[in-house]
Amino acid sequence: MHLYEVLRRPLITEKATLLKEADKYAFEVAGEATKFQIKEAVERAFKVKVAKVNVMAVSGKTRRMGKRLVTSPSWKKAVVSLEPGDKITFLEGI
Repeated sequence: MHLYEVLRRPLITEKATLLKEADKYAFEVAGEATKFQIKEAVERAFKVKVAKVNVMAVSGKTRRMGKRLVTSPSWKKAVVSLEPGDKITFLEGI
């Protein structure tokens, strides 16, 4: 998998913005991505040093649409901790 296919999008949620104060950033990543691939992709894309990567699988939610049950797709989330002093300026001010 190419490194630029690993990171899908940054997560801009209330919880993710609170994590930015502790130099942690949340991303939606490819389902097949490993911790090492995520670390390498963040380091190359944003030119920072990654200290730790936590990965979790988010299961899709089941909702009703009329009389049908529809399930949204499952996806993978990564919380990346940076070394002290590093920041991703691309996501600042959001």
